[in-house]
Amino acid sequence: MIGAQQVADLALAEARRLGRADETIVVITDRVDAALRWANNTMTTNGESTSRTTTIISIVRQGDSAHVGSVRSSSVDRAVIADLVASSQQAAAAAPQARDAAPPLPGGDPPADWDAPIPRTGAEVFGDVAASLARSFRGMPGGGATLFGYARHIVETTFVATSGGLHRRFTQPTGSVEINAKRDGASAWVGVNTPDFAAVPTDSMLDELTTRLRWAKRIIELPAGRYETIMPPSTVADMMIYLSWTMGGRGAQEGRTALAAPGGGTRVGETLTSLPLTLYSDPAAAGLECSPFVVTASSSERASVFDNGMTIDRVDWIRDGVINALAYPRAAAEEFDAPVAVGADNLLMTGGSDSLQDMIAATERGLLLTTLWYMREVDPSVLLLTGLTRDGVYLVEDGEVTAAVNNFRFNESPLDLLRRATQAGVSEMTLPREWGDWATRAQMPPLRIPDFHMSSVSQAQ
Repeated sequence: MIGAQQVADLALAEARRLGRADETIVVITDRVDAALRWANNTMTTNGESTSRTTTIISIVRQGDSAHVGSVRSSSVDRAVIADLVASSQQAAAAAPQARDAAPPLPGGDPPADWDAPIPRTGAEVFGDVAASLARSFRGMPGGGATLFGYARHIVETTFVATSGGLHRRFTQPTGSVEINAKRDGASAWVGVNTPDFAAVPTDSMLDELTTRLRWAKRIIELPAGRYETIMPPSTVADMMIYLSWTMGGRGAQEGRTALAAPGGGTRVGETLTSLPLTLYSDPAAAGLECSPFVVTASSSERASVFDNGMTIDRVDWIRDGVINALAYPRAAAEEFDAPVAVGADNLLMTGGSDSLQDMIAATERGLLLTTLWYMREVDPSVLLLTGLTRDGVYLVEDGEVTAAVNNFRFNESPLDLLRRATQAGVSEMTLPREWGDWATRAQMPPLRIPDFHMSSVSQAQ
């Protein structure tokens, strides 16, 4: 298999030879994926895989209009490169006018590591995690627990090269560990994100599972209703990530989303909460680093193929409780006279000072909601989401967790949660349970919601 850099050079050369496009953008991602699974207190499978995706984006300009053809392939045969380029140019010639057309980005010298070897990963990164799990397979504190779970490490190196001379490269490590423990009909889940598996807190994760299973020795049945609820960072992340996915400027400007203002315009400038919460994305966030430039094979309301290779900066989507920004690629920003803003592949929220333990200790009676599951959008106009609780809803009484409770279906909007939150804790790196396959890099505080809506009792176990 030839190197990704060579593929980019060959594709650009072929585009020049064919000459049927005004601009060409080549996006190549080399991926190495390692995984480890365990079930019933036994390691079951581990494996490694490598793959490559090559995207050729051709742009044909006709006066003030532009037409785009994007073709993607997972083949590593250099013989397919010419066909990919030809297909992309043909698609561009037949495409309708692109709504997101923007001028080409300027070129520059390739980065110093452009020709460096591609980093790899393998099953060896799981050594410490596997050793800790093996000890627990022989018996967790409290006895009788059965462990299930999954660890994964992905290393993706992405190259962007354009006919205008722009060259960008970035290597993104992504890792996660999820552990589920079951005992006497009770179940608990914990998860962490980790870019390099250098210091996964497996032992403390297992201690937390032991604690939650101990809480579940007593089970209380509660009816549907509104409950004072403490949301740990993982459940807050699931809600805020979905909010971030809906923060496109165009949708709000056109009145199609919950960020549209009554009577026209957007909700930018609206105060959501008196809590000093700031929700932001930042490619340089410590421990959550991600691509500092745009990489996309197709356009959406939050990203444009014309912006491939454009630098991504920190964006404060909510600042000190006030909606501060929406996502605008370059074309949309010009159309709506708004600042260019593109989200990085991480999400952080800060603004609290209390620990989760302090928040529990200050609770007279309420719920501790540890994970969310099967979330779906019900009403985009208010961003109402529904979903299920799973693997741990606990009753808090007089500052202590005293029991597990039955599962519920919930109906809540992340915007309304921020409006109604009465307390925020210290922000911590976390792994969202529902969206962890798509959005691993998150840092969130716990939140206190005085009236979280458990809309019905769920029979899920």
